[in-house]
Amino acid sequence: MNSKTKIVIVGGGTGGIMVAAQLLKKSSNLDITIIEPSEKHYYQPAFTLVGAGTFNFEKTIRTTASVMPKNVSWLKDKAISLLPENNQVVTEKNGTIFYDYLVLSPGLVYDLDAIEGLKENLGKNGVCSNYTDPNYTWHVIKNFKGGNAVFTQPTTPIKCGGAPQKIAYLAADYFRKAKLKNYEVVFATPGSVIFGVKEFAKTLMQVILRYDIHFKPHYAPVKIDGENKLVYFKSVAPDENQCVINEGNALNEKFHGESEIVMPYDILHLAPPQCAPDFIKNSSLVNAQKWLDVDIVTLQHLKYPNVFGLGDVAALPTAKTGAAIRKQAPVVVENLLSLINTKKLSDAMYNGYSSCPLVTGYGKMVLAEFKYDNVRDSDPLLSKFVDTTKENWSMWILKKYGLPYLYWNKMLKGKM
Repeated sequence: MNSKTKIVIVGGGTGGIMVAAQLLKKSSNLDITIIEPSEKHYYQPAFTLVGAGTFNFEKTIRTTASVMPKNVSWLKDKAISLLPENNQVVTEKNGTIFYDYLVLSPGLVYDLDAIEGLKENLGKNGVCSNYTDPNYTWHVIKNFKGGNAVFTQPTTPIKCGGAPQKIAYLAADYFRKAKLKNYEVVFATPGSVIFGVKEFAKTLMQVILRYDIHFKPHYAPVKIDGENKLVYFKSVAPDENQCVINEGNALNEKFHGESEIVMPYDILHLAPPQCAPDFIKNSSLVNAQKWLDVDIVTLQHLKYPNVFGLGDVAALPTAKTGAAIRKQAPVVVENLLSLINTKKLSDAMYNGYSSCPLVTGYGKMVLAEFKYDNVRDSDPLLSKFVDTTKENWSMWILKKYGLPYLYWNKMLKGKM
């Protein structure tokens, strides 16, 4: 192997750090540069627990320097454009960086302009998001006195697809424990089902019934009026909604024509619309939907063979989670090293594995593991001891204590 082989990794989040750590474990003489502007690294899976008042936000943060693998050059800079035909990344401060191989794992960004009124109201007027400020979510939940607590998500792909409903369950549980009266909890989603994998959806529908949550499929949020505390939805399947659209009279919903629904709220929690960063979207590396166009099995770019991608930015038909990255990183590493050494890919393949730790209340969690085509893919060893399709206290302990430990001490160090 050429000791001068230069690998550039864009993104110092979960994907970039894991790939770098695993590469160096297998081949210590590689020249690896990580381009990452942020001084802080966040353990985002705990944000749901922060928003429910059961995890300290400060414990989700470490310095980027502390998680950066040794023997990696950290370029504290932003990528602003990609020129893959010339093997170049253009950065904000350091100009053009050349590479032999490129790994893209920059995550995604929030598109606050995609819902009218979101940017102006996020973080005030009862509009909160665990994605941006989980401490404010907890503030509005613990100070809720009654009315409508509305939880929703956008039509775009989002990271951790289960997060918008997890906080709805935790809030509903909190309201019951606080013995609140005269309130309604709503979960409104543009989707048609509560969860894509039927084994887990069955349990989640029981959770919804237990909390008396108003489940509103086909509801896409389009506008927020923070001053008057109104959220506007568009029905994305008005015909299918005929049978359920009027069952929530207590919510004071108003229906305008076939597709517009106006709902008053006292709490509005939502996942913001999400998209790839501009330097990815504006490059020749994306598909029609503007996500990084990689082979869904090898994670090699479909047009540029010396480019690989993983994580939230990749156009993969599975959930965007850290658990998915844990299975994607070794595939990128094996295929990249094989390409460097033999000019061919290895046999390593990604099967679409992802995992959604669905917290359904304080002390309760369903561990939803699945692969491409919404096929259940639960860990065989774990399944010997626990039925992961059901709510479990042990899975809550895993979520709150086990997974953060494994993340900081194993995943980011290239050990799993």
